[in-house]
Amino acid sequence: MDLQGKIAIVTGAGSGIGRASALLFAQHGAKVIASDITGKQDDTAAGNPGSITAVQADVGKESDVQMLVAKALEVYGGLDVFFANAGVSGGFEGIFEQTVEEWERILQINLIGPFLAIKHAGKAMADAGKGGSIICTASVAGLRSGAGGPAYTASKAGVVNLVRIAAQQLTGSNVRCNAICPGLIETGMTEFIYTKAREKGFENKIGQLNPMQRGGIPGEIAEAALFLASDRSSYVNGHALVVDGGLSSSHPYTRQHFGQTAT
Repeated sequence: MDLQGKIAIVTGAGSGIGRASALLFAQHGAKVIASDITGKQDDTAAGNPGSITAVQADVGKESDVQMLVAKALEVYGGLDVFFANAGVSGGFEGIFEQTVEEWERILQINLIGPFLAIKHAGKAMADAGKGGSIICTASVAGLRSGAGGPAYTASKAGVVNLVRIAAQQLTGSNVRCNAICPGLIETGMTEFIYTKAREKGFENKIGQLNPMQRGGIPGEIAEAALFLASDRSSYVNGHALVVDGGLSSSHPYTRQHFGQTAT
């Protein structure tokens, strides 16, 4: 899955899935703008001079997304791939506990961020006339309830349908737009789950609800992103690619009662 000559932007590239993807893209020949809000994007770029350029940005701000696209054009002379990966979990509080402000923050990053990526990267790719690939990180939580908090779940469901409408509205441009729906992956976002399980000696129960009976690692999602970024996926468009060990192939039983929050 050669990315030689391709120019990519990866957001949330300071750790986890974003860092793994930025490194993998560079390994396969891409020139990468690695973006994060935390400053950790510098660690991702370290040791990869010429292949990865670190840029600090807030993907929920339109001006910052415009800046990332402009940076790719300025530094590398084009843009072929935008992996809108940055996101936040927002916790597991229930609908009746979450505030409007919490919903606004989660939706701003998780849903408006990908919208801004599509709006600005999609236009830049279409205007260049070479086509391209936009990839957005959704989640199995966006497919059905039980895998995240209310605002997070709603934001990721929005991403799934966002890539579908974007694929339609980019008709004729040869710009493809797809989503990846990860299951339980060990990242900074899920660190508390893994830490709690290990402290209690329940590490062997992590991921027990999926047929693989384990959690995933960032590199496994990066491989899916690499496929969607490459020309190997040239006929994949408007699709939500599930990478969850088989979790969403069934309906694991959970019940939440009014007044009780799932843990």
